[in-house]
Amino acid sequence: MYTVEAVPASELGNSSFLVADTDRGVGFVVDPLRDIERYVQLASKLNIKLTHSLDTHLHNDFVSGRRELAAEAGANIDELEPGHDLTIGNLTVHAIHTPGHTPEHKSYLVTAGGKARDLFSGGAVMLGAIAVPVNPFAHAADYHHYLENSEPRAAIVHSEALQEFLPASSERAQMPIVLVGDEEIETGGVTCAKWSVWTGASSERLAPAATSAHDPAFFLYTSGSGGKPKAAVHRHADMLVTSQGFARGVLDLHEEDVTFSVSKLFFAYGLGNGMYFPLSVGARTVLNPERTKVDRVIEMVTRYRPTVFFAVPTFYAAVLRAAEAERDHVDFSSVRQCVSAGEALPAEIFERWKKRFGLEILDGIGSTEMLHMFISSRPGKCKPGSCGFPVPGYDAKIVDDAGEPAPDGEIGNLWVRGGSAFAEYWRIPELTARTKRGEWVVTGDKFLHEPDGYYQYCGRADDMLKVAGMWVSPVEVENALLGHPLVAECAVVGEMDARGLTYSVAHVVLRAENAGSQELAAEICAHVKARLVSYKVPREVRFCSELPKTVTGKIQRFLLRKKKSI
Repeated sequence: MYTVEAVPASELGNSSFLVADTDRGVGFVVDPLRDIERYVQLASKLNIKLTHSLDTHLHNDFVSGRRELAAEAGANIDELEPGHDLTIGNLTVHAIHTPGHTPEHKSYLVTAGGKARDLFSGGAVMLGAIAVPVNPFAHAADYHHYLENSEPRAAIVHSEALQEFLPASSERAQMPIVLVGDEEIETGGVTCAKWSVWTGASSERLAPAATSAHDPAFFLYTSGSGGKPKAAVHRHADMLVTSQGFARGVLDLHEEDVTFSVSKLFFAYGLGNGMYFPLSVGARTVLNPERTKVDRVIEMVTRYRPTVFFAVPTFYAAVLRAAEAERDHVDFSSVRQCVSAGEALPAEIFERWKKRFGLEILDGIGSTEMLHMFISSRPGKCKPGSCGFPVPGYDAKIVDDAGEPAPDGEIGNLWVRGGSAFAEYWRIPELTARTKRGEWVVTGDKFLHEPDGYYQYCGRADDMLKVAGMWVSPVEVENALLGHPLVAECAVVGEMDARGLTYSVAHVVLRAENAGSQELAAEICAHVKARLVSYKVPREVRFCSELPKTVTGKIQRFLLRKKKSI
C-alpha cells in the first residue's frame, strides 16, 4: 500500500487535482489546466517528480479540447484492504494495450473483481477502451449474460469470482483473463495471466488515445429489478456533469469529506459515491470489498468516521432495527449528511432515522441511464415522502401518456434531461428509441409535481395499480404498512381475480420473533384503512421471511407478481 496525498482543487484551481506517492517520489496530475506550470511548481514544493497526465475529461473546459502531454506511467485505483482509506498507486495501464487494441479498435474490458482497481480502470479510459464494471458476487448465469452481451476483449477477474466466472467464459472463444487477488488459485486448466506479472511486463511509455468528451468510456448494467440487466453506454464527460450537479451542487462535497457508500462500485449510485465524487474534490473515500453486512458497516462507520454516508432505504431500515434492538453501539456522530437512492425512502424510515440520529436523509432518484441523481432533496428542506427538486444542471417534467404536460397534483410520467444521459442501450436500438425522446429520457417512473414545487415518487409505471378505476401508488400503501409496529419490510403488487379485476396484495416481512396469522393480517389491513381511503387497502396480506431483491437492494416486484397465494 502507498501513502498518497491528494491535493484538492482549492490549491490547483478549477476541478483538477494532483495525486502523489510521497514514499516513492512520483505523482500524476488528473486533468491539467492550461497553465501546467502551476502543477509543476506544486509538485516541486512537495518534492514530487511529475510523471503522468491522465485525461479523463474531468475538467471544466473539456469541450474546448484537452492538453496533450507525454505520458510516462499509468494510474489506477489500487486495491483497498478492508477498512483502509482509498489509496492511489502508480499501477501501469499499458498492459491493456495488447496487440490489435488500438484507439481505432475499441477494447471492451469486463472487470469482475471486487476491488476498486478491478472495477474501473482509468487506464482503459486512457487507451480508448471501454470498461464494463460488473458485480463480483454474481452467478455464472449473470456472467454469461454480461459476456455474451458486451463481448469483451479481455477480463480482469478477482480470484473470489473465478469459480462462477469460468463456467460462463467457457461458452465462448477463449479471451485473455487476468487474475487478481490469490494468483495461485486453481483455475481448472484455464490459462490466466497474473495481475502482478501482467502489469510488471508493461511498456514504460504510451501516448493516451485521442478520445473526446463524447466518446464512449464505460458500460453500466441496470440492476435487473424489472428483468434482464441492460448495458447503458456512458461517455467520458458524464462523470463531470454528475460531480458538478450533485456532489457539489447538492452535497457541497469538499476535500475534508470522507465518503462511505454501502452500494458497491459496479452500481451507478455507488460508482459516484465511492469513486469519482470524492476524487473530483480531492476528498477521501472508504470502501468495503466484502459482502454487505449491517454489523460490519456499523463497525466501519464507528471506526473510520465518514462525513457523508450513502445507502438504500432497506439498509437504513436494517441499521434502525440493529440500533433499536441495541444489538450494537451505532455511532453516526461523524456523519454530516446521509443520502438515500435506489428506491423511494419511506417517510416512516426518514422520521425514525432523524429521531434516532438527529440526521436528515436526503432522498433522491437517479438511474443507470442518467448515471446518478437527477432529482434530490436539499439539506434543511427535506419533506418526508418527497424526492425534492431537480439537481442543478437537470430538468424534469411530468407528462401524460400522449407526452403532454400533466397538471400539478396529477400522477404522470417523469421525463428528465441532463448532460449525463446515456448514449444508448448497448445493442438494443428499439429500446433506446423508446427511452430517448430527443434530449429527454423517459424514466419509466410515475411522479406528481406538488403545488409547492416538490416532486413525489409514486412508483414504477409497471408497478402502478388501477383498482376500482382509480390509480393506487404502491409506495403510498407501503408507507402506511411500515407504520405498523410489527412490519419490518413490505412490498405491494397487483393481482387479478377470476373476473379480471385488479386488487392489491401486500407481501410483509415481520420484525424478529413475530409470526404471521390471519388475525395479524386483519390488524395490519385495519391499520392501513385508518390512514388511507378504502380502495387503497390491500385485499390480502402474505407473510414472508424475506423479499426478493437485486444485488443493489431494489425489490424485484416482478417476482412477487409471479407468486401465487398458498
